[in-house]
Amino acid sequence: MTLFLTGSPTRYGEDHFTADNGFLSAVEEALSEVAGRGVPPRVLLVSAAPDDAAFTASVLEGMSQCIHRSGIRTEEIVMLDRHNAPEAPKLVRRAHWIILCGGHVPTQNRFLHEIGLRELLKGFDGVVMGCSAGSMNCADRVYSHPELPGEAVDPNYTRWLPGLGLTDIQLVPHYYQVKDVVLDGKRLFEDVVFPDSWQHRFYTLPDGGYIRVKDGRSTLYGDAWEISDGRMRQVSHEQSSYSFMNLIFISPHFPESYWHFVSGARANGINVLGIADAPYESLPQELRSSLTEYYRVRSLEDYDEVFRAVAFLSYKYGKIDWIESNNEYWLEQDARLRTDFHVTTGIQTDRIAAIKNKSEMKKYYALGGIPTARQIKAAEGLSRVRAFARKTGYPLIAKPDNGVGAGGTTKIHSAEELDSWFSAHAADAARYVIEEFITGLLVSYDAIFNDRGEPVFENNTVFPTPIMDIVHQNLDTCYWTNKTVPASLSEIGRRTVKAFGITSRFVHLEFFQLDRDREGLGKKGDYVGLEVNMRPPGGFTPDMMNYAHSTDVFQIWADMVAFGERRKGFGEQFYCAYVGRRDSHRYAHSHDEVISRYGADLCMTTRMSPALADDLGDQVYIARFREKKEINRFFAFLTQAL
Repeated sequence: MTLFLTGSPTRYGEDHFTADNGFLSAVEEALSEVAGRGVPPRVLLVSAAPDDAAFTASVLEGMSQCIHRSGIRTEEIVMLDRHNAPEAPKLVRRAHWIILCGGHVPTQNRFLHEIGLRELLKGFDGVVMGCSAGSMNCADRVYSHPELPGEAVDPNYTRWLPGLGLTDIQLVPHYYQVKDVVLDGKRLFEDVVFPDSWQHRFYTLPDGGYIRVKDGRSTLYGDAWEISDGRMRQVSHEQSSYSFMNLIFISPHFPESYWHFVSGARANGINVLGIADAPYESLPQELRSSLTEYYRVRSLEDYDEVFRAVAFLSYKYGKIDWIESNNEYWLEQDARLRTDFHVTTGIQTDRIAAIKNKSEMKKYYALGGIPTARQIKAAEGLSRVRAFARKTGYPLIAKPDNGVGAGGTTKIHSAEELDSWFSAHAADAARYVIEEFITGLLVSYDAIFNDRGEPVFENNTVFPTPIMDIVHQNLDTCYWTNKTVPASLSEIGRRTVKAFGITSRFVHLEFFQLDRDREGLGKKGDYVGLEVNMRPPGGFTPDMMNYAHSTDVFQIWADMVAFGERRKGFGEQFYCAYVGRRDSHRYAHSHDEVISRYGADLCMTTRMSPALADDLGDQVYIARFREKKEINRFFAFLTQAL
């Protein structure tokens, strides 16, 4: 079902559906999906005054003319009122498009329940459009503010009614016409609606604005205001949109730049509900101002406590649409929470092994026809691993089956070193996999995919020195982001994501670009799958993407979450280079000299979090250049030893 909520589908005083904010085209698209492109739909109008024959007839005539003046051809238009109420089940089943007409909310509400429309709409896969009272009655719990003389002072007037349950959004339509209305001596907004909004959230919009509910997403288009706890704020403007969604963000304060994800989501109208173990006062002001609510737990490691936090936020804010951390460390917990709370917008528990365990990754690479290094589980024992080594040759790489970065990774150069490794890991060898060693350039394919499995953003980063070598040899960290993504890398990256069945995610996929022909893997220059990471790259690499592509990947991710598309464009393209210097090293050029030499090119200089410093260095310098040749000069200047 596609649901449209309007005050009126026309601008005030007009006799046809408005095209503003994409309304008419959105309705036409929805109808073509149901009836077929170019096929006239069957329309069922549902009266708000079923016993007033004259009023109902005028609505039927007016709405019919409005539809046809909008350029929409119809097979038939039928009005459902008292005279044909017994035929409601048949009429609903026959309709492609049901329009709930405007009028008196309580009167229509009674009629809807008399004909059992709530039950009749279960399983309906057509288009439903509410107009004024019809939109208000679509809510699960309808806010029916007084509208007729006497209702504002009637102690028996009921302002809360059971509705059709098609949405939880409660509307006050016709903003410009009703904002100054005085009823029974009471100002409708200041004396009635505002006091009623305590512990509630209403939305008011003028005629021509609308809300579309499709595939579980509710999006508001055009001017609109939120009324809650006695206050009103504008949440959307003409030619813009606002997404109704509850997103729980786990650990939004780490890494430190992740507050941008929260800010981007909040800008799209999403309620962002943070859960972490840090004191609220310690959170950056930018993060605090973007969170709708923050729930502090004693420890994020305590699943029961985090579960209770999600349960509380779900009780308070309603259905949770997203649970996300974008953090490798919490991916398993994120998946478990989604599974337990039936949140279907991300990876579930039954799929987490495929993206966390290197041994499981191999199966999905194979499904996509993506070449990878040969691998064996250390749990198979020393004799089998020795036989494996005789096939592949040395060196070998031993790494944790479930691990992040280079931690626990060892290069094994000989049979003797293999024996020593097994002796040292007698108690935990089952945690490791052993792979053949592949030489080549380490590159990443970074992308944001929407819910249809389409990339809305792509990026390529190059790591000339493997992280394993950086960590084990305490080297400076140097890498760069390219202006563009090579077509062959984009192709294999997209194929990898498809093989893993991933949608609605920021991904960081690592590949080796072969430096020579390798039998069974490919030719020199081909890409070989190394590892999938279903989260953004670490450290400040997302910021580097922004600098390289003159964009905002945090906002692109937030747009993907809210709207399933990219709404942020790109500017001039650059190469963006990263240097992470070590506090333990002495350099030929001081910090001040670096600033003096590269001040015009530098985008960022900052300290790296100690938790990431082993991989990424202690002191960070990020610069961007128009020419690729400037990258190595930058690296050489900053890393020159004293």
